[in-house]
Amino acid sequence: MRLPEVSRTIQVPDDVTLSLVGKKVSVKGAKGNLTRDFSYATVALEAQGKDLRIYAKWPRKKETAMVGTLYAHINNMIVGVTKGYTYKLKIVFSHFPLTVKATGGYVSIENFTGERRPRKVKILGDVKVKIDPEDIIITGANLEDVSQTAANIEQSTKVRGKDPRVFLDGIYTYERNEGIA
Repeated sequence: MRLPEVSRTIQVPDDVTLSLVGKKVSVKGAKGNLTRDFSYATVALEAQGKDLRIYAKWPRKKETAMVGTLYAHINNMIVGVTKGYTYKLKIVFSHFPLTVKATGGYVSIENFTGERRPRKVKILGDVKVKIDPEDIIITGANLEDVSQTAANIEQSTKVRGKDPRVFLDGIYTYERNEGIA
């Protein structure tokens, strides 16, 4: 049975400015600005004062799911510009000492399992990478960029062709937070 309407409403905090042009949502806050185009979505967006309403009339399963998806994306944008996101990664090695450097929009991982060439990982978007002796701290306002950068760093040091119980060398995510450290 189809419902006549599926709707979700986002209350925008006072310290956040949200603007809607067509299906393009811009969010401005203390930690930065984020803009995202939802023109692919088959649902409607409507700004009502400090609220944003996402709805679909006589939705099928896809439209019902899309309402929840857009609600989550826009909430993540609001949290990003107010608190930000932080991912912490641990540098682990037992055989070959790893050296990690962040320069020029890339993270360079040197001496991974004794390799001569450094592995390079691109830093996505407006993300800040801080490298401590044993940790890598990734911060930013855009959740997708922060999490994808952390995932790319972790995947670049995945051990292949060796027993993972013995060769524990690599970089591993151990903490994810809202709020920039």
